[in-house]
Amino acid sequence: MPDTGLDVVTGAFSYSGHAIASELISAGRRVRTLTGHPGRAPHDSPVDTRVLAFTDPGALASALSGATTLYNTYWVRFAHQAADHDLAVANSRALFDAAVLAGIQRVVHVSITHPSADSPFPYFRGKALVEQHLAGSGLSHAILRPAVLFGGDGVLINNIAWLLRRLPVFAVGGSGSYRIRAIHVEDLARLCVAHGAEGPDTVIDAVGPERPTFLEMITEIRDAVQSRSRIQLVPGWMVPATARLLGLALRDVLLTGDEYRAMAAGLADTDGPATGTTRLSAWLADNAPGLGREYANELNRHFRKTEGVR
Repeated sequence: MPDTGLDVVTGAFSYSGHAIASELISAGRRVRTLTGHPGRAPHDSPVDTRVLAFTDPGALASALSGATTLYNTYWVRFAHQAADHDLAVANSRALFDAAVLAGIQRVVHVSITHPSADSPFPYFRGKALVEQHLAGSGLSHAILRPAVLFGGDGVLINNIAWLLRRLPVFAVGGSGSYRIRAIHVEDLARLCVAHGAEGPDTVIDAVGPERPTFLEMITEIRDAVQSRSRIQLVPGWMVPATARLLGLALRDVLLTGDEYRAMAAGLADTDGPATGTTRLSAWLADNAPGLGREYANELNRHFRKTEGVR
């Protein structure tokens, strides 16, 4: 008999949240989502949709009521308009406090590799503060720490391929020797669900089996999509500046200065064992024909209703 218990996934119509919700539904679980974009729910979706009301503790606890496990993917990638990392920390704390009130039995929280309360990067510092709050909440929990995700309708690898298909030169900052430990989004979802049952509190790096340098990864993507773009090593300061210019043309944020500096500092890599099985190189070979054909606009996905650049 399938397990038809109820779980809650934040952002089940977004990227990693969608993969987690799909994995749960395949396992026979009922899924409710808390989302800031309830209008994204397909009319025939089996997912029960509620508004993610961070400023209303009672409504937030009510939306979580009756569920066994909360799978939390909520975060802010970069500051935009009123949303920044300080707000993301406050909202995450409100969510976990509501989970306590609602009697949630287990929280699976998606964090980031190398979070640190002393980090110079607000993203990593904020993630550390959220982890600390969860650990002190008394909730049974599993914290999963991915670095870079690929697969599905992910943004990063697709947009690198999009640029390689169109630019005569692709700039790589510094030596390009900093490594990337990417995990397939479906591997992450399976890992989340595997840790969703009651169990010991745990913290796990969610990483794939390959650790290419950034230069190697760009070369693999270029070769996979049969691009003729020349890969050029440039001083590190040029990468955020170039990304800003491209972002203005695309009406998007391609890469922030902090994202580049964190990657160059090795924060997208770990030394631990692989917890995902899908090899990025194999996935690139299998998905190359459609990769980078359309641009995935981050601001359109999260802040606008217009179509992305093609």
